Amino acid sequence: MKTTIVAMRADIGSVGGHLQPSEQVISAVRQVLEENKGRLIDDFDIHFTGDDITVLCTHQGDPQQPDVQEMIWNAFTHGSHVAVEQGLYGAGQDLFEKGISGATKGLGPALAQISFEERANEAFMVFSIDKALPGAFNLPLYLAFADPMHCAGLILSHRMRKGFRFQIMDVVYKAHDRAITLEAPEDQYNLAALLRDEERFAIRAIHSRTTEEQSVAVSTTRLHNVAGIVLGKDDPVAIVRVQDAFPAAGEVLAPFAIAAHVSGFLRGSHHGPLMPVGLNSGVSFFDGPPVVSCAAYCIHNGHLTSAVDPFKHPFWDQIRARAADKAIDIRQQGFFGNAMQPFESLGYGGIVRILNELDERFVVDTPVSS
Repeated sequence: MKTTIVAMRADIGSVGGHLQPSEQVISAVRQVLEENKGRLIDDFDIHFTGDDITVLCTHQGDPQQPDVQEMIWNAFTHGSHVAVEQGLYGAGQDLFEKGISGATKGLGPALAQISFEERANEAFMVFSIDKALPGAFNLPLYLAFADPMHCAGLILSHRMRKGFRFQIMDVVYKAHDRAITLEAPEDQYNLAALLRDEERFAIRAIHSRTTEEQSVAVSTTRLHNVAGIVLGKDDPVAIVRVQDAFPAAGEVLAPFAIAAHVSGFLRGSHHGPLMPVGLNSGVSFFDGPPVVSCAAYCIHNGHLTSAVDPFKHPFWDQIRARAADKAIDIRQQGFFGNAMQPFESLGYGGIVRILNELDERFVVDTPVSS
């Protein structure tokens, strides 16, 4: 029987602005999950990263049944009502057209799901990113699954020698899902050509070419540009199965030490370093910086071990310090140059309206004939 892991992530209300959810909201979400454990789901876990809550559920049986996703949605809805009662900022903003409290519509829950026949030792990790787009996973996953300079298993493990199959989505194509499948190592340069543009192309899934099993599922969906405002799923979540025919846990974690600059930060309109943080960490500086957490598990017959927090290790303290320095450096540029996203990628519509208003004031100099 197949085991299915569902990870859903949403901002349903935060304390002090976009900082972190309250304990009461998290308890309300947990209550609904507890009521369904042993019935609709086998097991669950819950944590937050920044102002978004990540819910992880497991079940066995039909992977396509929508009841589990609906139950998680209901859990978030229950938490949203508690957020309203507390007067939290943006209560329900990722669930409803205007949020329960009238806040502007958020960018929607992020959803990643993966189904598989359990291995004897089934290890996996769940990565949650706040203040960035799904493309923020592009570089770490490329390095972990396609680059032997970062993933030694590609040359040391016969189970990985055939490489991996990447499914990449064009997130700005509006009409339908538009995706391409590329295989490493043959398509190595083509992968790099697409994944360098994290605002347009994002990894949605990765499969082993040795076993054909799926290793990675990312909550990548289309973006929608409505009246100059970009709407879509930000603050993504990824499920990554590790070990055996997949990269080791350490090979997947290591690329996050780069703290690469990604799109997001305050108002989703800037660039900043992706800082690895511990579970249940909020955000602060400039509503950021962009952060990523990791919860590592083993699973057996649909039941989870307690989560391990790899980024809590002392090694990552030095990486966080470097990321903080990078964040301060790029913020010193303010609005100038690559500190902010280009006009066509800005998530907020104010700059678009300014450009439209100024457009009428431009004067075209007509050359004087000699």
